[in-house]
Amino acid sequence: MRGSTLTAGTGGLAGRGATQTSPLIGYAAMVLTVLIWAGFALSIRAIGASPLAPADVALIRFGLPTLLLLPFLPSRWSMLRRVKPLSALMVLAGGGLPFFFMASAGGKVTSAAHVAALIAGTTPLSVALIAYALDGQRIGAARGRAIAIILAGVVLLLVSQAHASHGAFVGGAALLLLASLLWGSYTLGLRRAGLDAIGCALLLSVPSFLLLVLLVALGVVDSHIGHFSMTSAMPFLLAQGLGVGVISSVSYALAIRHLDTPRCSAIGSLAPALACLGAVPLLGESLTLTVVCGIAAITAGVILANRA
Repeated sequence: MRGSTLTAGTGGLAGRGATQTSPLIGYAAMVLTVLIWAGFALSIRAIGASPLAPADVALIRFGLPTLLLLPFLPSRWSMLRRVKPLSALMVLAGGGLPFFFMASAGGKVTSAAHVAALIAGTTPLSVALIAYALDGQRIGAARGRAIAIILAGVVLLLVSQAHASHGAFVGGAALLLLASLLWGSYTLGLRRAGLDAIGCALLLSVPSFLLLVLLVALGVVDSHIGHFSMTSAMPFLLAQGLGVGVISSVSYALAIRHLDTPRCSAIGSLAPALACLGAVPLLGESLTLTVVCGIAAITAGVILANRA
C-alpha cells in the first residue's frame, strides 16, 4: 500500500542508486508494488468470507516476513537500537496489530473499494494532521486543495451506501478512517526512524509477530488454526505475507531507486482504483457511478497532494 509509506525508509537506497538508473526497471517494480497494494485491500475484504480468523491472517502477515528477514537482523541491530521509542511506537501502532485489526474489522462490513480508498486514499490527510499535531507543520494552500478533493471523494463513497438501513457500514467506514490515521502515524514513524527497507520490515514484523503469538496463546484473540487448509490460507500467504510483508518493501525501494518519488507516488495512487476493479470479478462486488466518481476524486487528490 501507499505511495508515501516507504519513501522515508528507502531514501538511502534511492540516493545510493542514483548514478545508475533504468526507468523501465522502475516502472516494472512500481507496477508490481501497486498490484500488491491492491491485493492488500482485496485480501482484507476476503477475510470475512474465509475460514481464517483475522488473527490467523495477521500471523501470516507478520510471521512470514519475520521468518524470511530474520537472517538480516544482526546486520540491522545497531541501526534498530538507535530508533527512538516514539518513532518505534508510531511504526508498531500505525502498521502493526492495531492497524491490521482495525482495517480487517472495517473491511468486514464495507467493500474492497472502501478499504483501499479510505485507508490509502486518505493517507495525505492523515499525514498532514499528525505532522501538525507533532511538529506544528501547517498545510499549504496547494496541499489543502488536494486534501479537499480527497474529502469530496470520501463523501461520495459514504453517500454510495446511503441506502443502507443499519449503522454497520458507517461504523466500518469510521474504522477504516481511523486505520488511515494510524497509517499516517506509521508513515511519519518510518521517516523519523531513518531505516532502510529491510530494517523497516524487521522493526514492524518481529515485535508484531511476537506480541500476536502471545495474544493467541493467552486466548485474548481468537484463532482458527487447525480448522482451515493450506489451500484456504494460500491467498493470504501470497498477498499478505509474501506480497505486502516482503516483496512490496523491496519493489518499492527498487522503484524509488530508478524513478523519482513523486512519479512513484502518482503511480501508487492507482491502487484504490485497481482494487475497486479487481473486487468485481474476485469478490462479486458491484460498482456504482457514485463509487467510481469517489475513487476518481480520491485518486486525483492523492496525485495532487504528492505534487504539492
